[in-house]
Amino acid sequence: FPSVIKYIVEMTIWEEEKELPPELQIREKNERYYCVLFNDEHHSYDHVIYSLQRALDCELAEAQLHTTAIDKEVCGHHFNYDSHSENVSQHPLHVEVLHSEVMAHQKFALRLGSWMNKIMSYSSKHAAYLSFSTCIFQYYKQLQKDYISDDHDRSISVTALSVQMFTVPTLARHLLEEQNVISVITETLLEVLPEYLDRNNKFNFQGYSQDKLGRVYAVICDLKYILISKPTIWTERLRMQFLEGFRSFLKILTCMQGMEEIRRQVGQHIEVDPDWEAAIAIQMQLKNILLMFQEWCACDEELLLVAYKECHKAVMRCSTSFVSSSKIVVQLCGHILETKSYRVSEDLVSIHLPLSRTLAGLHVRLSSNEIDLTLFQEDFQVEVLVEYPLRCLVLVAQVVAEMWRRNGLSLISQVFYYQDVKCREEMYDKDIIMLQIGASLMDPNKFLLLVLQRYELTDAFNKTISTKDQVTINYSTFSFHCILGERYVPGVGNVTKEEVTMREITHLLCIEPMPHSAIAKNLPENENNETGLENVINKVATFKRPGISGHGVYELKDESLKDFNMYFYHYSKTQHSKAEHMQKKRRKQENKDEALPPPSPPEFCPAFSKVVNLLNCDIMMYILRTIFERAVDTDSNLWTEGMLQMVCLPEILSMSDPRDSSLLYVILCFKKGLGSSALNAQNIQMLLEKLKGIPQLEGQKDMITWILQITHDKEKAERKRKAEAARLHRQKIMAQMSALQKNFIETHKLMYDNTSEIAPVVSDYCRIVLGPKRGPTITEKEVLTCILCQEEQEVKIESNAMVFSACVQKSTALTQHRGKPIELSGETLDPLFMDPDLAYGTYTGSCGHVMHAVCWQKYFEAVQLSSQQRIHVDLFDLESGEYLCPLCKSLCNTVIPIIPLQPQKINSENAEALAQLLTLAQWIQTVLARISGYNMKHTKGLLKFILYLLIKYSNSIKEMVILFATTIYRIGLKVPPDEMDPRVPMMTWSTCAFTIQAIGKAHKKSVVLPNLQSEDTPCLLSIDLFHVLVGAVLAFPSLYWDDTVDLQPSSISSSYNHLYLFHLITMAHTLQILLTIDTGKAPIWVLIVNNICSCFIGRINYNGITPYLRCAALFFHYLLGVTPPEELLTSKYPRKRNSLIELPDDYSCLLNQASHFRCPRSSDDERKHPVLCLFCGAILCSQNICCQEVVNGEEVGACIFHALHCGAGVCIFLKIRECRVVLVEGKARGCAYPAPYLDEYGETDPGLKRGNPLHLSRERYRKLHLVWQQHCIIEEIARSQETNQMLFGFNWQLL
Repeated sequence: FPSVIKYIVEMTIWEEEKELPPELQIREKNERYYCVLFNDEHHSYDHVIYSLQRALDCELAEAQLHTTAIDKEVCGHHFNYDSHSENVSQHPLHVEVLHSEVMAHQKFALRLGSWMNKIMSYSSKHAAYLSFSTCIFQYYKQLQKDYISDDHDRSISVTALSVQMFTVPTLARHLLEEQNVISVITETLLEVLPEYLDRNNKFNFQGYSQDKLGRVYAVICDLKYILISKPTIWTERLRMQFLEGFRSFLKILTCMQGMEEIRRQVGQHIEVDPDWEAAIAIQMQLKNILLMFQEWCACDEELLLVAYKECHKAVMRCSTSFVSSSKIVVQLCGHILETKSYRVSEDLVSIHLPLSRTLAGLHVRLSSNEIDLTLFQEDFQVEVLVEYPLRCLVLVAQVVAEMWRRNGLSLISQVFYYQDVKCREEMYDKDIIMLQIGASLMDPNKFLLLVLQRYELTDAFNKTISTKDQVTINYSTFSFHCILGERYVPGVGNVTKEEVTMREITHLLCIEPMPHSAIAKNLPENENNETGLENVINKVATFKRPGISGHGVYELKDESLKDFNMYFYHYSKTQHSKAEHMQKKRRKQENKDEALPPPSPPEFCPAFSKVVNLLNCDIMMYILRTIFERAVDTDSNLWTEGMLQMVCLPEILSMSDPRDSSLLYVILCFKKGLGSSALNAQNIQMLLEKLKGIPQLEGQKDMITWILQITHDKEKAERKRKAEAARLHRQKIMAQMSALQKNFIETHKLMYDNTSEIAPVVSDYCRIVLGPKRGPTITEKEVLTCILCQEEQEVKIESNAMVFSACVQKSTALTQHRGKPIELSGETLDPLFMDPDLAYGTYTGSCGHVMHAVCWQKYFEAVQLSSQQRIHVDLFDLESGEYLCPLCKSLCNTVIPIIPLQPQKINSENAEALAQLLTLAQWIQTVLARISGYNMKHTKGLLKFILYLLIKYSNSIKEMVILFATTIYRIGLKVPPDEMDPRVPMMTWSTCAFTIQAIGKAHKKSVVLPNLQSEDTPCLLSIDLFHVLVGAVLAFPSLYWDDTVDLQPSSISSSYNHLYLFHLITMAHTLQILLTIDTGKAPIWVLIVNNICSCFIGRINYNGITPYLRCAALFFHYLLGVTPPEELLTSKYPRKRNSLIELPDDYSCLLNQASHFRCPRSSDDERKHPVLCLFCGAILCSQNICCQEVVNGEEVGACIFHALHCGAGVCIFLKIRECRVVLVEGKARGCAYPAPYLDEYGETDPGLKRGNPLHLSRERYRKLHLVWQQHCIIEEIARSQETNQMLFGFNWQLL
């Protein structure tokens, strides 16, 4: 087995083109060679095809065949699909000439590797993997170097096997003991990065190669894989090999310690921002590795002590320049400190200190194990260890004070990541810990003098201070707060990891309720990408489930509010402001003061117990007294409110932690005087009393009062008494008001008894809408306000038109035959009769916002003008008349003119006389006579006749009617506008009928019988009779039109026309229903004639005809203005409703379904993008060349082509492998929409990045269904595009 593995490895990395290894050479050598074309990541398909055509002088098809073979068969990697990419390389293709024997052996080695993989799956894996891993690791350095210099993905590189080798605990331990894997990996890392070392042997990544560093990260990941499994038993050899690897790793950290130093820019702004991303990225990659090294060291006491010493030596070696620098003397409050001369604002400073931070982490673990540090105290220079982390904190303070503004955005970005959750655990937090180490080991006065000196504030307390000094004082005092109060680190304070996580969650939820993903995103992750959130979240918060929108959120429990610290050191400036505002608002709602005192911190561990001595030293007392005195002085401008807040924190800490016995002296000092020095004789209590009366500190009055209440509870009792008195007073007033209210009701009881809802009584007679007894038209004065000019106008027939913004679209929402072929072109389509399946129709919707027609025209012209000046992709098609509603930004493409109802009165006497003469039979004869004499030339000008009927209306209204009708014609038939086409009014009537049916959801179940139609006349069962009713009623007045005589039907004639048309068409619809009843074998007409099941037929007839009658009632109500019956708005009738397809409850079922999907047009195993149509359930191959179609000379993707036939261009798809819903409309528009699948935390998971189990939310899916049924897909797309404007959007046409 080892020989086979060795052969495979040697042949795959063999570099000789003409010779084999000596042991593989044969006596008779042939002279056959192969010209080999290698795959890469830089050349596009088109480039390779073009090169092959020129080189081989072959046809396009043959070149495409060769390219596909190279792409998929050689090494499984793909060329760049984007033939228009600017990143496509212009270098020549990689071609080599190989001897046939070399080619054969390499091909055989690849086949043998695949075969060995199968054999290993059938046998004992451990021994095989052990041998394989040992063999592979011998070539680790060379393999990694080859991979870094290569251009192929890691997934097809042999280096990708490292994750399988290093994460197996037994293999990792074997490699560590026998091969010293940690040393090999760290040495490899140093050997591949020599070009980035400067003359001081420090890394400097200026002008770095992003591609190369991205490959170097793979080596760093290998180090993480090795360290994932901590050993439980330490042998001497394991300990020795690990220490050797740790020393090698310290060499990397030494090269990073103080790298990329910067100096404050003075005079002029920096010309070019330096590269900073690479150094921060490496810090991110090393974060968990540093923690794992510390955890490994903490597993063994002897190992920990040796590692600590080695790290300490490395830090001291990196600090030689500081140790040898000149010294200065600092004096304050009678104390003297001799320190090195250094100023952050003038000298070089670096934010990268991994050695110092690793030492801080080891020190905490060393202290936890109670190891005596006096063993090496002779060279333990605490001031040197504290120096560099203190410089970083000073740098952050000065950047916030805008002292480094001229250094550009690069420094601001570094400071951001320094405190960000991705880096802070091994950067910002460790610097705070190092200062706590210094405070615990140094004299408190000297430590504070050192801090003040580095913050450049020693003179700020003796003379006038500048604005920048005010900001840095805030940050220096905030550093004191962090050193004294931030004890939630295991080993620093008596806390556990769970308590640390709970505190982080508490402070996040004090900002606002958050979803699970947002909380997890703001918590640090360990090496396994775990945050510990699930273990503690239910202890501090309650989960609130989402509704039909939004996501589930966690809300903080009331008992956890006491742990809120307004100055939590992980808050950003924005988070601090939000948290303070929310908590003060909460306390105000609870009728409490707005003081937000910090909670009592946990006790320090014994090794850090001396940190609290900072509270009772002279320098601290002097700082407090100086700032308080400046605040009391009304003429002084040398203090800020934030400064006063920060200096109050040490005082609060000293009063709120009774467990620290060392603070008893401090409390006594606060009561009697400030410290033992003669300079600190003034009483602090007196100063605080004065501060309460300063107007500028009104916002801090509650906090100051709270501090004073620690020793004086009198005010607290008085406030409680007043609050109770106020509560009793309010209760008394409410009781009096309640009594007066009851007395008033009793006194005026008759008025209440006699008062009832007086509703207008409408007789049943007034609700008749058809025939001579038709009720009166209810007309009201309608005054509307234009949303553009804000002027009011009464709607009149002679006034200028007022219009609704509207959108006309093709729809398949009512179809009863999904998948029925749809005519993409309407050149020859006759819209006179609608199919009863309602396969597709034209729907008109409006957002209901009103404009003057003139105002709308000006607005549309302005939109056109501004669109010409856009540099990004247009959100709508102006050539098709599209625009966004000025108010709600809904997508619109036309306007609907508002035409007022005209009152019509019928003389009952004349109606009764006419009823005796004009029976149904006589009416039919009269109509037939009119039809026989109808001049067919009038059909060409049918739209003109409609305008003729509107002769009483203004020209403005007529223009809007023509615009609306031609828009429906253009969109419904997909043809250019033509006012003379007789199909214009037909399409208008059709959209009227279809829209009413869509509003009423009036679907009917029908069965299409064999085609019985003659050559020109459609079968009764192949037309929708409600469309016939609407068209007949609206077109009927054209029979009265004559060129010479102005004839129009009278009110009485119109009433009979409507009545008899309704009778005839309703009878035809009833016959449709009877002919489609399932009666078994007997013909339906036999059953009718024999009157066998009249009751059954009557019931079926009623259930089948009610949707038709409901739509007819709606139509005549809006046409004639007669008051409708209540049942029209409240009754719900049985009907078949379209719905989206049924989805499984568990999303894994869809993923399994997608895993078995095979593209019908592709035979390879390439990963596809299966997409599910939620209209019909079809699974399509999305975003692949194999399934593209050509429509009207344009290439479209499979989804767009399917949408044109399934949803008339509008469709809803679910990307299965991404858990994303996509809404599409037409060929060029679409948007993403939240998927209806949620995890247990009420959140969607787009891209399946979090990996939580997903389940179907019925409410979300019902909402998506309503978006479709209410024809709001286009509106959703328009809103999404308006919100997320991009210069180069997604190419929806190829979806």
